[in-house]
Amino acid sequence: MSKTKRQNPMKDVKMTQKLTETGLMLALAVILSVVKIAELPYGGSITLASMLPLIIISYRYGVGWGSLTGLVYGLIQMIIGMNNVSYATSVIAAIAIILLDYLFAFTSVCLGGLFRRMESQSTAFFVSALAVCFVRYAFHVISGCTVWAGLSIPTTDAFFYSLIYNGTYMLPETIITVVAAIYLGSVLDFSSPRLKQSVHEHIPLPAHVLNVISGLLFVAAIAAVVAMVFPKLQNAETGKFDITGITAVNTTALIIVAAVALFIICALQMVRLFIVRNEKKS
Repeated sequence: MSKTKRQNPMKDVKMTQKLTETGLMLALAVILSVVKIAELPYGGSITLASMLPLIIISYRYGVGWGSLTGLVYGLIQMIIGMNNVSYATSVIAAIAIILLDYLFAFTSVCLGGLFRRMESQSTAFFVSALAVCFVRYAFHVISGCTVWAGLSIPTTDAFFYSLIYNGTYMLPETIITVVAAIYLGSVLDFSSPRLKQSVHEHIPLPAHVLNVISGLLFVAAIAAVVAMVFPKLQNAETGKFDITGITAVNTTALIIVAAVALFIICALQMVRLFIVRNEKKS
């Protein structure tokens, strides 16, 4: 039997609901962007999946609405980070920073709307988060090796340096966003006008709860590891980005945190599998 594409019941949602949801998600995204896990000296920070609320809006209401939402968010981020624009050496450079680092980079959240008809919502969220973070990273890299070359990025090998510099915060940001997206996509149904819990057939409630706890623990463990590693990449004396700072990371504490989290997650998943198997036998 062939599978039919997921229908979109969001077409009948009233404008007041769309505006209310979008406003709330924009506010949440801004709050998450301000509460930073780590921040690099020349721009870029690691947050608790600050772009995910906007990806959700795009997933619910499509590419067009997601583009408008991302544009508004980009303008807000530009206002918050206006100090970065002041480093521009010309009007053209200032415009390029605004476009590449803010408007284009954050309007990428609209890509969440491209995958809204996928059969699996958690898969759609995974692909959306990955695509959004990659496109945002690409714009930051382009900005780094052009506008910022000679300022915060060396002119020599500017492209390579921009790849590395922007990757140091976008890689953990992507991991956190993807994990959080998969988790939310598996526990909540965002495809209906009213938000509700996802229906998991043949999965007992205790097993579902254990899955939720495992997901939260995984996100928390990643955030903890990121917080332990990436602040060390800033030179304490000069305030400049310094990849050699990785040697100052407390590897013992990092390994303990990762190992404990992995052990607990594995234990929870083993219990979950035991519950599911017993349910199938009964």
